[in-house]
Amino acid sequence: MVTVIRQSHARRWMGTFAICVVTLGAAWVTGSWSADAADKKAPAGKKTATEKSTDDAPEAKLDKKSVEKKTADKKPAKKAEKPAESKEGESKEAAPAEAAAKPIQLKEPYSTGASGSIAETVAFINEKVRLGWTENNIEPSAVAEDGEWLRRVYLDIVGHVPPVEEVDAFIADKDKAKRALMIDQLLDDPGYVRSWTTNWTNLLIGRGGGGANMGGPQRRAALMKFLREGFAKNLPWDKIVYDLVSAEGRYDENGAVNFLMAHLNDGQVPATAITAKLFLGLQVQCTQCHNHPFNDWKQNQFWEYNSIFKQCRENVVQKYDEKTGRMVFDYAELVPQTFEGPVYFEPRNGLMKVAYPRYEEHEIDPGPDTNRRKEFAKLITTGEKTQLADAMVNRMWGHFFGYGFTKPVDDMGPHNLASHPELLEKLGTDFVKAKYDLKQLIRWICNSEAYQLTSKMTPKNEIDNPANGERPKFTHMYVKSMTAEQLYDSLIIATNAHKSGRSNWEQAETQRRMWMQQFVLAFGTDENDESTTFNGTIPQALMMMNGELVANAINANKGSYLNTVLSDKGNEATKLRELYMSALSRQPTSKEIAAAKSLVKKAKTPIEGYQDLFWALLNSNEFIFNH
Repeated sequence: MVTVIRQSHARRWMGTFAICVVTLGAAWVTGSWSADAADKKAPAGKKTATEKSTDDAPEAKLDKKSVEKKTADKKPAKKAEKPAESKEGESKEAAPAEAAAKPIQLKEPYSTGASGSIAETVAFINEKVRLGWTENNIEPSAVAEDGEWLRRVYLDIVGHVPPVEEVDAFIADKDKAKRALMIDQLLDDPGYVRSWTTNWTNLLIGRGGGGANMGGPQRRAALMKFLREGFAKNLPWDKIVYDLVSAEGRYDENGAVNFLMAHLNDGQVPATAITAKLFLGLQVQCTQCHNHPFNDWKQNQFWEYNSIFKQCRENVVQKYDEKTGRMVFDYAELVPQTFEGPVYFEPRNGLMKVAYPRYEEHEIDPGPDTNRRKEFAKLITTGEKTQLADAMVNRMWGHFFGYGFTKPVDDMGPHNLASHPELLEKLGTDFVKAKYDLKQLIRWICNSEAYQLTSKMTPKNEIDNPANGERPKFTHMYVKSMTAEQLYDSLIIATNAHKSGRSNWEQAETQRRMWMQQFVLAFGTDENDESTTFNGTIPQALMMMNGELVANAINANKGSYLNTVLSDKGNEATKLRELYMSALSRQPTSKEIAAAKSLVKKAKTPIEGYQDLFWALLNSNEFIFNH
């Protein structure tokens, strides 16, 4: 177990850490959370008290019953060992075996209240997911409490946790269609545009500011502007992809060119690999040097793709800066260059071969008058069933559930069969029929029964654990790590800093990007890969424990969120609930309230006690993970 000690508060770390321990029955202890631990330590079906305070007597009874149930569950295990040694025991063992083979009985699917064509597609999703449950004889977990679900859908659609007032209003709302209405509300929220702009900017060019190319930050900003306008107007996905693949012009006049300009190094090899990976869900980079070992992809196919990108190059223009006496970046542009015929590549036998531009069975004219990228863009966006649509459906499903129909989501093909092939095919076809409407695709996924389930596993579905290599069955929500951007924005929301109005879009993006740079690691691979150390490693842990962002979050100075909470009228329990609702979107249990009161009482001053509590909540895995 990782020991967490807040700077300058080491003498009170035991009290602070205790708050983490009681959170969700010790399932969310900082640095030690796992899905298995959650199952073992939090009894299946136990409420998290999102709709009422667990200070009440009924909650205390629930805890007692849970303890009694655990004790009762242990007794049959001992009895089962004795019958195995006798003939009577052999007959007794047959009954459990027959019971295990008995088909499960599923309840009616939970409905979010979605209607019309959305309901029809959602019903098909539910049917195919449920078929996987019955075929594997496993039962789904319970439907998530409103607070848990609202936190999840906020993070997935707008990229941050919900404000306290939104949680209170949603829990109090009695409308049976409130979940469907909330999905629509979030899709119309400015946060949707901001979050998906960030997601796709990171996928297209990484977090490193536009690559090592001159004018990187300016290029990143221009690409974000292009994406922001696309998501704000809800442009069809095929239109966005067509523009990215076929773009030409200056970086600041056509932001789409910044995608390819970031990947034209090394003979356009990175551009070839990342285009196939992001838009088609195909990992062709390994066939650059040899045939694919697990599917029918041949080496020549990589170079056929690569020849498509040979007709463009980057042109960087500099200007003289009188102040510094140096040449500085003026602008960059993606310009055409003359290229005709094939590309040449060398297989392992050393005999040079040629590859002409081609996509699947479609040959592209290799002549100098053909714009290969535009022809390629037309091919991948045309048809009633396209690889482009299937790849986006798979990627989006993976975004919302933590796992797509294939693992990973960008490695599709006969060597990596989908967990739900009929569902993937149907959603891909419907996505094309819906004119590549991204918001409609999100509505289908977020209104599905599987998306409504809690993240807590039960003994009846514990085999559904893709982390162990199993194909996902979607009997419960899989826990996902927050991205660094989600955590940054959630800390701002949880502390009400978003209400200060001190920064506009550009200022906020600049501040967030500066914060991100401390976690970015770049790699010189065939895809210009980068990674982050934001995955539970020491840099992240230190930042969360002692970083400036968290220090500001728990600041008790006048005007801060913590100061506001402590200044409001209400008893101690009310203030504690406010902090829990702000950080975790739920009310504390009776045990947590008791532990928190003890912590505040033992602190040097009440303010320091509340600071320690809020610090512990923001450092807990229940806050850092999306569940």
